[in-house]
Amino acid sequence: MAVKRYCESYIFQDVKKKMVFIGGPRQVGKTTLARALAREEFTRTAYFNWDVDEDRKAIRSKQWQRDTALIIFDELHKYPRWKQWIKGVYDSKLEGQHYLVTGSARLDVYRRGGDSLMGRYHYWRLHPLSLDELPVGITPEDAYQRLLKNGGFPEPFLMNDEREARRWRKERFDRVLREDVRDVSLIREIQLLYFFVDALRNRVGSLITLSNLARDLEISPKTAKSWLILIEKMYIVFSVPPLTRNIPRAVQKPPKVYFFDNADTIDNAAVRLENLVATHLLKRLHFIEDYYGHRCRLHYIRDKDNREVDFVTIIDDIVIDLIEVKLHDTKISASLKYYAKKLKPKHVVQIVGDCPHPFDKDGISVMSPIDFFKNPPWECPISSPLSS
Repeated sequence: MAVKRYCESYIFQDVKKKMVFIGGPRQVGKTTLARALAREEFTRTAYFNWDVDEDRKAIRSKQWQRDTALIIFDELHKYPRWKQWIKGVYDSKLEGQHYLVTGSARLDVYRRGGDSLMGRYHYWRLHPLSLDELPVGITPEDAYQRLLKNGGFPEPFLMNDEREARRWRKERFDRVLREDVRDVSLIREIQLLYFFVDALRNRVGSLITLSNLARDLEISPKTAKSWLILIEKMYIVFSVPPLTRNIPRAVQKPPKVYFFDNADTIDNAAVRLENLVATHLLKRLHFIEDYYGHRCRLHYIRDKDNREVDFVTIIDDIVIDLIEVKLHDTKISASLKYYAKKLKPKHVVQIVGDCPHPFDKDGISVMSPIDFFKNPPWECPISSPLSS
């Protein structure tokens, strides 16, 4: 089943003006999206994958036809000097030639350094499928169950087979750790890295104290920190830090960690629901950053009086959403009420996995994730999400 991705039309607009870099997890659909753009919008295209020997030679020697309209470079970040190389290619490009670069590591990380690409490209992050990005013919209710059981990566989501999804997930995870990580890191203790990711998997939604994790695995805290940064770069997990500004007695340091693949968490309904909400919020915030150019942040709140709110979304230092996640409980959280009065966000919501009837009370909305994740920003672009 062909799926037109949520950011495809916006990327087409951008690639006509500058280079476009697309980052995102392995097998999230970056290459499929790039090839769809090539097929539907350009008459003469070329595709090169750094992982293919012949393509690697062609990249190094810049072997493509002069009248090629769109040139796609896949996994180019594995080329040690890729940044200088693509800058030279772009600066000497012919009129009417466009470039699309995809990678399963965080390409924006490579912005820093001597030979800047600033001003030459737009950066997009592609996320898995979600409740607000459904293939034709799949209902939100069906999608919700698929996301909880099989995750939102296109192949297992569309197969909708739990056994096949587990096999796919294991094979993908092995490739990421044994191949992709090796391409961008000198890590030799791959088995220990597996244990590290497993430990995070069992702590989704909890505060991650890296020193404790390091002690359990008999590695140094410095190593644990570098490994977390690495698997974030590889789009395996993402961290959600605490909101400390304007929060008296806030917890200062430990982040929470969530997985890009919702089904890669432990098989626990409450954990998977919280992870689902985290991934959906991050997807929306990344779109708002990548398309609108706003600065977005995702946080949680926990203070020393044990008041906690699962998620806070912030755009340009304005608190937009205050969100608590519950599996069954529709009784409004006392912490949510407290911080709603204190922070005065635009929206205050308690998302309940099993919520038969949404309702509003004292300025707080209680609703299901299906109801909350309607009207995504990519379906109704406006001058600014802050005006909605």
